[in-house]
Amino acid sequence: MPGVARAHPAPRRKRFGQHFLHDPAVIARIMRSLSPRAGEHLVEIGPGHGALTGELLACEGCTLDAIEIDRDLAALLRERFNPPRCVLHDTDALQFDFTALARERGGRLRIVGNLPYNISTPLLFRLLAHAPAILDLHLMLQREVAARLAAQPGDADYGRLGVMLAPQVRVERLFEVGPGAFQPAPKVWSAVVRLTVRAQPLFAVSAHYPAVVAAAFMQRRKTLRNALKPLLTREQIEACAVDPGARAETLAPQAFNTLARALDRARP
Repeated sequence: MPGVARAHPAPRRKRFGQHFLHDPAVIARIMRSLSPRAGEHLVEIGPGHGALTGELLACEGCTLDAIEIDRDLAALLRERFNPPRCVLHDTDALQFDFTALARERGGRLRIVGNLPYNISTPLLFRLLAHAPAILDLHLMLQREVAARLAAQPGDADYGRLGVMLAPQVRVERLFEVGPGAFQPAPKVWSAVVRLTVRAQPLFAVSAHYPAVVAAAFMQRRKTLRNALKPLLTREQIEACAVDPGARAETLAPQAFNTLARALDRARP
């Protein structure tokens, strides 16, 4: 952890879900997984006390943009950033324009960060909306969220989040991290995942894909016939070569897209 952060610690704000990473072994493992190369454009979400930031700043030939919503923490970190190669953005990552930053930097972004548990899902969807501007993401998440991202059809953790991300990213669970790696220690375990943006989407995503996936998983124990009743008839589901009596957790992402395309035809 940088000396400036130790000497003048900013108060922790619970509303930001702050748990500051401080374990050098975990930080080194993240850096090995990231393995930055000269010419790459790094973006850290939530640098906090700057424990990981110091390692990112030391990456020769890389640009670094860091996004910190806590203005007190940003003030402590600001003197370490030297524009234009390194820029600290005092703003909310949920509102940040990653596409504009990639355009400014002249290349796709590599995202790294310890995401606050209370906003990890909406932030993942925000990042997904900017997928063409992103090369990959190395993220610290709550272990259960990481499990949902990596789950396959039929797994207990398979659900809406993983299905929504599947067309655009490949997910790898890299390693788990215990509560002691953070200050203050959370009550749950964490995991680091790598999300690699696909050069081409797995399939052409229907405009109705989000609505079909959301409806299917709204009540997991319902059959598709019942869960999708407001959107598709039993006959329409069968015409997609999908069993209306199946449950959402058994379907591959491509099957959800086939159902969404049926809805495209019914509601152009």
